[in-house]
Amino acid sequence: MANPALDPKAVAGRAAADLVPDGAVVGLGTGSTVHFTLLRLAERMRAEGLRILGVPTSVDTERKARELAIPLTTLDDVESIDVTVDGADEIDPRFDMIKGGGGALLREKVVASITRRQIVVVGPNKLVARLGTTFALPIEVVPFARGTVQRAVRRLGADPVQRTRDGVVVRTDNGNEVLDARFPDGIADAVALERAIDAIPGVVECGLFLGLAHVLVVGHPDGRVEVRHKPV
Repeated sequence: MANPALDPKAVAGRAAADLVPDGAVVGLGTGSTVHFTLLRLAERMRAEGLRILGVPTSVDTERKARELAIPLTTLDDVESIDVTVDGADEIDPRFDMIKGGGGALLREKVVASITRRQIVVVGPNKLVARLGTTFALPIEVVPFARGTVQRAVRRLGADPVQRTRDGVVVRTDNGNEVLDARFPDGIADAVALERAIDAIPGVVECGLFLGLAHVLVVGHPDGRVEVRHKPV
């Protein structure tokens, strides 16, 4: 069994949980790194009496949080979120991100949009100089419009591939499909690209998360943790 103290995901996820203040409404992201955040939050609840109210960004996170007895609420009952801990598939020096590898991009972006302090947890392999160079851009689409959206995204210079797993089309928690769009040279202008993709009829959301992150927690294989704050 791998030593969790030397697993970058565990190191980053647990360190981020220690940044969550008592009494906070907490956005609970999705993915393998955030799993360690959930474990650490549950530990703090037992050891310190930490009081939090979680807003999960996926069915999977909701299930894991309930198993750990983390109290949950919904967006129907909160107007804002104090702090969210979530991962990223890529993050650049401006703290702009690509997210959606786990298929929860829509719910993650909704939660991020009302979060006062977004903490992003990653290993060093997620740090990039330019978005789109190591990871395809996820685009959530309604099934009816998939073909139309694919053709429109191709005109933007990408190769959009329908996401499947073991030969089965992947559906999000919202019942939609995901296109993974790879740009041969990366993304030159993320702001313009997000605007163009969001304007395509049939697109529900894209995985560009721009201007939403505030704190970056990087876990390293030697057990070190870096905490970086968004450049001013």
